[in-house]
Amino acid sequence: MESDVSFMQEALSLARKGLGRTAPNPPVGAVVVKDSRIVGRGFHPRAGMPHAEVYALGAAYDEAKGGTLYVTLEPCNHHGRTPPCTQAIIEAGISRVVVGTIDPNPKVAGRGIERLRASGIVVDVGVCEDACKDLIAWYATWLEKGRPYVILKAAMTLDGRIATAGGDSRWISSDESRALVHEVRNHVDAVIVGIGTMIKDDPLLTCRIEAGRDPLKVILDADFQVSPQAKCLGPGTVLFTAKPSDSRPEIVEQGVQVVRLQPDASGRLPWEQVLSHLGGMGLHAAMVEGGSGVYSSLLASRCLDSLMVFIAPKILGGGIPMVDMGSPESIAQSVRLVITGVRRTGTDVLVTAVLEE
Repeated sequence: MESDVSFMQEALSLARKGLGRTAPNPPVGAVVVKDSRIVGRGFHPRAGMPHAEVYALGAAYDEAKGGTLYVTLEPCNHHGRTPPCTQAIIEAGISRVVVGTIDPNPKVAGRGIERLRASGIVVDVGVCEDACKDLIAWYATWLEKGRPYVILKAAMTLDGRIATAGGDSRWISSDESRALVHEVRNHVDAVIVGIGTMIKDDPLLTCRIEAGRDPLKVILDADFQVSPQAKCLGPGTVLFTAKPSDSRPEIVEQGVQVVRLQPDASGRLPWEQVLSHLGGMGLHAAMVEGGSGVYSSLLASRCLDSLMVFIAPKILGGGIPMVDMGSPESIAQSVRLVITGVRRTGTDVLVTAVLEE
């Protein structure tokens, strides 16, 4: 029904307010409709707080009885940090529930729908399903792979350079492109950079958006070279290294979480272990921001899910390439991608893509 789509789109809009703030829970939005008008709205703001359904039912109050609940994700039917939403829905007297998509979490996975139907509530599933699945793509990846959804973000010239030979990269991309990156930082749970970027740029890795939220800052530093004066060090930083943490007490004393890993044969920190650790922290999404060595090893590992590449209308004619994966002998050895979007951002072109399966 057309009205079902319209009400679910409102629930989706609400759910997006929680993006980047709900891990390890998924973002969810809900609306209660009575007599063809919305009488209650809600979204899940962060883990440990009530779920979207509870907020929407509370806002609707007595008008929820006999109404329809639209929710982007199947209501839970188990006790976690909060009571099961199915019980709240039943007690509110809702007569029909429209679900965007089934929860991929094995603890839920159809059980919420079964409970509602068993109580006599009409349940319809699959309204705006693709959009609802897209909304929880990060959460689904975390459940399936035990690691965050990984986004490779890069800005390069038309001839594929991310910096001059001396390391100058400010600014390859436009103001509009950099503003978009801060929007993504506002939603992802972590930003990952290599020690080369730390030494060259000394980035803050913060979200420069009003009322935005800074992601966790992650540094890959196998030889533990980071400067104690680096701007992004502090309690909100995790540093992966191959060296013992007590070898740099001045770093640990700043509140940085230092994680020691065994390097691979090339001396690099294994992406599988880095991402598994972040997944164990409950992080759903991480954006990798450079540099070239980090991009190259990430692509080689295939431990990524999508790419955001800003292409600036500039030709450098030399410098540091976006990736350097040795000297492949044939095109068949290339990393193959599927382009999912192309659009202008200021003077640049943003290309988004995923790995070809």
